[in-house]
Amino acid sequence: MTGKRWTAFKMVSLLLVVIAMACAFSVYEVNEVRFWTLLAITSLTALAFLILFSAAQKNLHHFVTEMESQLNLTERDSLYKFPAPAVIIDGDGIIIWYNIAFTEQVYGSDAFGLHITKIIDIDLQKTFESKNTTVSYETGHFRISAVTTEKTDSDLNMISDLTLLYFDDISDYISLENRFNDIRPAVMLISVDNYEDILSNEKDSEKAHTMIQIDKQLESYFEEYHAIFRKLGSDRFFAVVEERDLNAMIANKFKILDNVRNIQVAGRYSVTLSIGIGRGAGSMQDSEHDAKQALEMAQGRGGDQAAVKSDTNFEFFGGVTKGIERTTKVKTRVVSTALTELIGSCGDVIVMGHRFGDLDSVGAGAGLVGAIRRLAPDKEAYMAVDPDKNLAKPIIDRLNENLTEELPIFITPEEAMERMTENTLLIIVDTHNKDIIESPELYEKAKHIAVIDHHRQTVNYIDNAVIFHHEPYSSSACEMTAELIQYFTGIDKLSSYYADAMLAGIMLDTKNFVMRTGVRTFEAAAFLRKLGADMVAVKGLFANSLECIRHRSQLVSSAEIYRRCAVATDEESSGDSRVSAAQAADEMLGIEGVDASFVIFNTPDGGINISARSLGAMNVQIIMEKLGGGGHQTMAAAQFRDISIHDAKAKLIGAIDEHIANIS
Repeated sequence: MTGKRWTAFKMVSLLLVVIAMACAFSVYEVNEVRFWTLLAITSLTALAFLILFSAAQKNLHHFVTEMESQLNLTERDSLYKFPAPAVIIDGDGIIIWYNIAFTEQVYGSDAFGLHITKIIDIDLQKTFESKNTTVSYETGHFRISAVTTEKTDSDLNMISDLTLLYFDDISDYISLENRFNDIRPAVMLISVDNYEDILSNEKDSEKAHTMIQIDKQLESYFEEYHAIFRKLGSDRFFAVVEERDLNAMIANKFKILDNVRNIQVAGRYSVTLSIGIGRGAGSMQDSEHDAKQALEMAQGRGGDQAAVKSDTNFEFFGGVTKGIERTTKVKTRVVSTALTELIGSCGDVIVMGHRFGDLDSVGAGAGLVGAIRRLAPDKEAYMAVDPDKNLAKPIIDRLNENLTEELPIFITPEEAMERMTENTLLIIVDTHNKDIIESPELYEKAKHIAVIDHHRQTVNYIDNAVIFHHEPYSSSACEMTAELIQYFTGIDKLSSYYADAMLAGIMLDTKNFVMRTGVRTFEAAAFLRKLGADMVAVKGLFANSLECIRHRSQLVSSAEIYRRCAVATDEESSGDSRVSAAQAADEMLGIEGVDASFVIFNTPDGGINISARSLGAMNVQIIMEKLGGGGHQTMAAAQFRDISIHDAKAKLIGAIDEHIANIS
């Protein structure tokens, strides 16, 4: 019984005695014999209740008394005066014994009869199961160990659990751990984005002036955070910072990115930085390795951002501006040469894109297949694509109808698996994310892999590729493929139908040469025109059905404006939902006061997708990444499973709010 129960028991006993005595005195004047009779009954009743109460008190203290009786005087004195706090609780968690140290170090008042959780916030079940747990209290930090014994009392004929809780004061260890975590070093690598491209045509005085401004900003920033800072080269820097100062940098969202972005080169270009940070590693060498990976990730996502790597997780900060296009094609020529050698050393070639391949994915893959067949006539090259689940049927049908080659261009992923050998080269285009490739089975089976992609790098990227050609500054995978095959031999005789397919991919991702279009985009388009690409024929590949156009109009008319974002939802599910949703998202950008557009729609396979677009004022890639998706700053998407349209919209609204809060 608890202390409250004993109190109630005593109160009831006394109340009954008082009532009995009152009744006795009420009949005194009527009959003296009855008075003495009632008085005797009252006395016996009171005596009975006192006996029961004494038995209950004996029940309460019996276990502790028996425990002490089994200990000699020295042991009892040692336990009571033990320097570490200790308490004994019953099966209900009520304190029935505690030593002097518990009073001095934990709870200064009388704790007898109190529940242990009223003194310390402790999960008893967890403590009983794991035998120890760590808690924080006003007087410090304690590690609590539990020892439970089940004891049978033959006199009272009952079984009871007694638990000894032993408090080990670990405040000094916690303070030391916090101190260690605060001063733990993190390695930072800093790089100026596209240093050569933005300064190559400038005067030496302009270069010197720009670098002095960059150096001053970096030196001032790292001095503020007490970091070790060194310059490794004209565009690379190295810093070591303590964990507590790194947390302060993160809290301020790496304001150095904004400070350096204010530096203008000849009044035309803004200087941007890519920062890679390795934290929490077992050694400085491991931290440097993580920092290199983080820097590559930041650059692969377009630069102007900081990437923090801890264990296997990445955090990203910044990324609010568009990347500057590389004007040099040296890297492209080197990759083209390496790819040519890899094709020659391997056997057959299979090209694969992402799931639900679009014009860019299928166009790049088809163009690469045609170029490889010209480059190496003795090789068999195919593109693996799902004939039903894709958005590029116009390209597939046009190539199948007009090309008279002996071997088919397109095969199913199942047929590709049958043709796959240990010497087969797998080329993945328009994605580098393992989660969205056309066939994970093909990827797992392939021994030789090459990747060609233009999307901003994600965490779950393909990390075992022999060639990883990644250009987030390119407009499309078709642009990258067109540049690569320019250095293949015999490509001047490539069929114009392949050129049409690649030009269609460029036009899709650039919205007819409006979005993310650079000098190299037009150069790639000019090369394809030279191969015979027909603009009228390419325009015909974008034709839509009347139902698709009506569906798109319904989505646009149902849009809601939220914080300069147009949001539309589509409860229906049809075969052209992906096409109409993407086109509706593009069209909603024409609404006045809209910086970004989002269309949430059901897919035939039971999932929910979000198609996101912007004109650059808002980074939809970051918003979609918060929802598990990704893409580009101006074009991104996300997918959900097992949630409703309403829940998906709520998640989107939350991601928009979080993004705006982070950049404001």
